[in-house]
Amino acid sequence: MTSTSTAVRRTLVVVLALNALVTIIKLIVGVRTGAITVVGAALESGLDLLNNLIALTLVGIAHRGPDEEHPYGHAKFETLGTLAVVGFLSISCFELLREGISALVSGTAVQNADLRDIGVVIATLLVNAFVVWYESRRGRELKSALLTADAAHTRSDIFVTLLAVVSLWLSSRGVTRIDGALAILVGLIIAWTGYQILRVSIPVLVDQRALEAAQIRAVVEALPGVLEVRNIRSRATAANSFAEVTIAVGGRSSVAEAHALADQVEQAVARLLGGGQVTVHIEPA
Repeated sequence: MTSTSTAVRRTLVVVLALNALVTIIKLIVGVRTGAITVVGAALESGLDLLNNLIALTLVGIAHRGPDEEHPYGHAKFETLGTLAVVGFLSISCFELLREGISALVSGTAVQNADLRDIGVVIATLLVNAFVVWYESRRGRELKSALLTADAAHTRSDIFVTLLAVVSLWLSSRGVTRIDGALAILVGLIIAWTGYQILRVSIPVLVDQRALEAAQIRAVVEALPGVLEVRNIRSRATAANSFAEVTIAVGGRSSVAEAHALADQVEQAVARLLGGGQVTVHIEPA
């Protein structure tokens, strides 16, 4: 297991423990008060907990090096894990919308909410905020799609928990029939979070280009000795970028000269990609 994989796993263990704590607390408050928004917040945190467990399983695979069957490595397994996050988000979104609409239709009201409940839920809000900050920072440092996606999910927990606090506060002041409407809003927030995760994950899975071909062509054609750029391909994963460039050189160039030029092209394109692996094919002009 690589050092990056180990670091990601350690981050996930910390996040998992915190998510388990806030899930239990929110669930207790939600059941005691009957507030759908608080139950929804508990469901969100519970899904975070389940996502952490999935991530811990996948991350060891995703950070394996290239092998005979996977010459480009296993990074896409991590991106596949983000789709599991979206799947669970979809379930929670559906359930909250259904319960919220049902509460509005039936006129179900929150029961027994007091300032103690509000204080406890606010405490879980602070824990959620810490998890988002910590996991986002580690995701950027380790270039981990799973950590970044999970942090985005937990970021939605902050808004969900805020709505739960509002619902409890209003119910403590006698406004008890707004919980259903807020639960619907919570469901819509979750749906938006899922969309944002898909928007980042799908391009990786379908091998969308990492850079426009024109950008790479301009950099390569500027190098002395490159007579023509005949083919350009690029793609990116969460942890790495890849590019393939075919260039034409003078037919009388020696093998050493062509090899030296290929090294220059590799370095130039790698700088453009911000790192990554570049393969250069050489053909006679």
